Amino acid sequence: MQVADLRPTLIYFCVAFLTILAGVSLRFVPSNVPELLVRYGGSFLWAFMMYFLIAALQAYRRPSTLVAISGVFTTLVELSRLYHTPGFDAFRLTLAGALLLGRVFNAWHIAIYWSAVIVAALLDSLVFRRNLTRRRPSTNLSQRKSL
Repeated sequence: MQVADLRPTLIYFCVAFLTILAGVSLRFVPSNVPELLVRYGGSFLWAFMMYFLIAALQAYRRPSTLVAISGVFTTLVELSRLYHTPGFDAFRLTLAGALLLGRVFNAWHIAIYWSAVIVAALLDSLVFRRNLTRRRPSTNLSQRKSL
């Protein structure tokens, strides 16, 4: 595997990491952010991050495919909040469980998740993929200019 092949993956991991930082700061850094943004912004950022993590693992899939995978995954995580066992509920009470799975089912989160993955796909299509395809060298030797 060449370094150029890793470039999209690294970009997507960086975007996911920056999204994690934004989400953690939204949750834990005191600010004058409206309650509605704090309540639903974290959910939006979580789904946005999931799109880019999945994109990092599947960098050459089409954005529409990544939307489907990310949207279904985030919806299943939200629906998992309806399933209760003592172990699962104990994990949800930890910080990791709250950040990864959440605690309480909210149907609005599903709409927020799908909105976030669509916004992430638009950003991916309009910014990242456009720039990556411009910079990717041609693999066809006849298209390269000889010096």
